[in-house]
Amino acid sequence: MNLDKPAKGANSQECAARVMDTVPLVMRFIRADMRVHSAAFLSIPQLRSLAYINRNPGASISELAEHLGVTCATASATTERLVQRNLVERSDHPQERRRVILKLTEDGKHHLKQSQDQTRAHISDLLKDLTEEQISNIEEGLALLKNVFEQTELKSPDP
Repeated sequence: MNLDKPAKGANSQECAARVMDTVPLVMRFIRADMRVHSAAFLSIPQLRSLAYINRNPGASISELAEHLGVTCATASATTERLVQRNLVERSDHPQERRRVILKLTEDGKHHLKQSQDQTRAHISDLLKDLTEEQISNIEEGLALLKNVFEQTELKSPDP
């Protein structure tokens, strides 16, 4: 396995470039792997919808659409297919009658977990030849990255 060495003394711009090179590569792998495990059952937009609703129970169609980068009509159609398959439950918002809230059914949670578990196992297989120190370095870097980007979600965007 060819391992790129991290640049010693790299600045934030060099680190940002590395993040932008690496994250899409990882995400392509995850999407492709999850697609293989769910090919006959769920599309990638459906898997992404399940994952988003799992992380955001009570989300609206418009919030899902924004996450998927699609129109509300497309998100609504995707949701309808998931509802018909008993993977998502759609209900009216108690205070806003025009708003629909989404949550996963037990079947939806099961199928998402199964796909994620299979992909997690595949990633584990890819990492098994790394040393303990390399695994620790990845863990440390991912924790730092997660903390940085979690802070961006806590700040409201400027108007």
